Amino acid sequence: MKFDVELDARQLACPLPILRAKKALSQMVSGQVVRVVATDKGAPLDFLVFCDNTGNELLSSVEQEGEFIFMIRRR
Repeated sequence: MKFDVELDARQLACPLPILRAKKALSQMVSGQVVRVVATDKGAPLDFLVFCDNTGNELLSSVEQEGEFIFMIRRR
C-alpha cells in the first residue's frame, strides 16, 4: 500500500507511538497516509481507539515478526 510518511515507533512504550503518530498526522494534509511501525504489544488497541477518537481512518493493522504495522489516512 502506498504511503506518504513513515514513522518508526519501534521500542517505544505507550503513549509514545500514539503521540508521535499524532504529531506526524498534524503535519500532513487530508487524505495523506502515514505508515507506523511499532513493537508495543498494546499498540493495536491503542491505534484503533486513537483513530476512532480522532476521525482518522485506520486502513490496516497487521503484525509481522513481532512488529505491528499500521496504515492511517489523515482525516
